[in-house]
Amino acid sequence: YDSRTYEGAYMAGVIAGKMTKSNTLGVVASIPIPEVVRNINSFTMGAQSVNPKVKTKVVWVNEWFNPPKETEAATSLINGGADVLMQNTDSSAVLQTAEKLGKRAFGWDSDMTAYGPKAHLGSAVINWGPYYIKAVGEALEGKWSTGQSWWGVKEGAIDMVNVAADVPEDTKKKIDEIKAGLKDGSFSIWKGPIVDQSGKEVLAKGTVADDKFLGGVMFYVKGVEGKIPGK
Repeated sequence: YDSRTYEGAYMAGVIAGKMTKSNTLGVVASIPIPEVVRNINSFTMGAQSVNPKVKTKVVWVNEWFNPPKETEAATSLINGGADVLMQNTDSSAVLQTAEKLGKRAFGWDSDMTAYGPKAHLGSAVINWGPYYIKAVGEALEGKWSTGQSWWGVKEGAIDMVNVAADVPEDTKKKIDEIKAGLKDGSFSIWKGPIVDQSGKEVLAKGTVADDKFLGGVMFYVKGVEGKIPGK
């Protein structure tokens, strides 16, 4: 079972696109696998939906959790012009670095407001509760069977919480609309036309990416700078 973390990344992108002054965003990335690449792209696509001028810089730390490396990566991104940061690593180091250097950032996995109250723009959180309640309930009733679950906003597994007070009201409203659209199926994040960083179309106009496509994302969308390690 897994959660659709890219939905939280997209919502963070919408906020970042509105709040950036430099039009340069930064991502501290963990391991170069489709999940992480998909999150970088979704963050960028969210930002581009409200600010087409945005570009995203990425620094890879090649670990899920390494606060000193995350701090170094965040500092490097800020020195490179990024004024809003997101991470796909699991410590609060990126947010704390943004707080220290007077920039903005997001919490990831859980609400990290307390670690950088001035820097914090919102936290893209995972709530495993809904899945655990369902799975344990089915196990107790003898009805559980093996399979795959990939849950998101629709099932209550992903959310954007504690959005900062200075985020414009129209942006907060847009986040609410995205959540409502993901819940009722009227909105899809990965819907064509989508092009990669070379300008090649990877998803045709009107086509909604299926889970197989999403599970194999190993390209950057237009607007993300640099190369994926190993590619």
